[in-house]
Amino acid sequence: MPRKLIKRYLPDHHKIRSHKHLKCFGSLLHDPNIWHLNRRSVSGAFFLGLLCAWIPVPFQMLIAAAVAIMARVNLPVSIGLVWVSNPFTMPPMFYFAYKIGAWILSSPAHKFSFELSFEWLKHELGYIWEPFLLGCLVLGLLSAISGYLFIRIMWRFHVFQYIKKRRLRKQQAS
Repeated sequence: MPRKLIKRYLPDHHKIRSHKHLKCFGSLLHDPNIWHLNRRSVSGAFFLGLLCAWIPVPFQMLIAAAVAIMARVNLPVSIGLVWVSNPFTMPPMFYFAYKIGAWILSSPAHKFSFELSFEWLKHELGYIWEPFLLGCLVLGLLSAISGYLFIRIMWRFHVFQYIKKRRLRKQQAS
């Protein structure tokens, strides 16, 4: 069952409840639904985590945690999937998002070279913000929907395999 595989990699929920950045959620972390591993909870967490991974703001994990608690989907899975966009993957992901957004808007891609400064951000953001945010939205929705569907299909496949093996064992025992 996928539950056993996922459970193997998840941290203990008591450890997560006591995490310093998640204490702001207080007693909301005691809802048992955000810790359950079932098809609805995990597929919803995949949707949410992959969607939040494409949000171009700092503290994506807090956004994913807040929405996971409100939607009552698996909290650790949704927070963990936000790390798809990490410091190594963010530049190519967000550049690709900009290119997709420019393609959708049929606008020519603005040539720019990146500098880590406030002046660069102030000057260049005016040119790239619309295609960049549109690309992030489109790619976020596409990855979230595909992750959701993938987990639903794989979960169902594993359940059918389990039932098939159980029937086979019963037939061999009789």
